[in-house]
Amino acid sequence: MAVSPEAAPPLVDSHCHIVFRNFEADLDAVADRWREAGVKALVHACVEPAEIPAIRALADRFPELRYAVGVHPLDTQHWHGDTAATLEAAARADDRVVAIGELGLDLFKATNLEEQLAALGPQLDLAVTLDLPVIIHCRDAAEPMLDELRRREREGRCPRGVMHCWGGTPEEMAGFLELGLFISFSGTVTFPRAEPIHACARLVPADRYLVETDCPFLAPVPRRGKRNEPAYVASVAARVAELRGETLEEVATTTTANAARLFRLPLQVV
Repeated sequence: MAVSPEAAPPLVDSHCHIVFRNFEADLDAVADRWREAGVKALVHACVEPAEIPAIRALADRFPELRYAVGVHPLDTQHWHGDTAATLEAAARADDRVVAIGELGLDLFKATNLEEQLAALGPQLDLAVTLDLPVIIHCRDAAEPMLDELRRREREGRCPRGVMHCWGGTPEEMAGFLELGLFISFSGTVTFPRAEPIHACARLVPADRYLVETDCPFLAPVPRRGKRNEPAYVASVAARVAELRGETLEEVATTTTANAARLFRLPLQVV
C-alpha cells in the first residue's frame, strides 16, 4: 500500500539532477512519487552554466524545487573568464538559487588538479560574496580540499556548505566538520560494503547531516543499478536511521530541519 503524503515523514532531497534527459518521458510521474514519499523540497545541483535555463524552468514547474548554480570539477572545460560573472548574474536574478555548486575536486576520474582549483577558487569566493552555501563534490581529493578550505578559514573566506554524496572516512569527515560543513548521505550508505560511510553515518552530529539521492545516479539498495529518483531519498533516510538506532521519522525530521537551515528554504516549502 502506498504511503499518503500526509502519513509520510517530511524529507528533503538535498541533491538531485532531474534536468537530465532520462527524466523527460515520465517526470510528472516521478514528481507524484516523490510527493507520495513525503519529499517536501528538492535542491537541484548544476554541473555547468548551460544547464541553468532548464533548471530554472523546472523550478517554475515544481514549486518545491530550489537550485544551485556552478561548475562541476569534471566539467572544467566550461570554465571561462566570464563564467563567475555568469553564475553571479544567475544567482542574483532568482531568489530560488540557494547555493553555489556543485563545485569541488575529483581526482578519481581526472588528474587536472590545477585546472580544477582554478575553477574552484572563484566559486568559493562567489559563495562568500553572495552569502550562499556551497555544494562540494570531493572524490579522492580530501587532502587538497581540506588544504584549500583551511587556508580560506584562516583568511576569513571559507563559505558554509555541504559535502555532498559523502564517501570518505570518519577521519576525513572530522576535518570537514571542523570547518563547519554539513555531511550529506546518498544511496551509497545503503551499499553493504560501504563500511567507512556506515561509520560516518553513525558518528556524524545530529545537527550536521543531510540526505540526498544524487539522482539519476547511485540508486539505493534494492534498486541499485537502476535510475535513481527523488522518492528514493526515503530509502537513504531509512538506512541512516537503522545505522544510528533511530526511527525514520526522527531522521526525516532532523535532516529536513538541517536542510532548511543550511539552504534557507522557505517555510512553505518544508
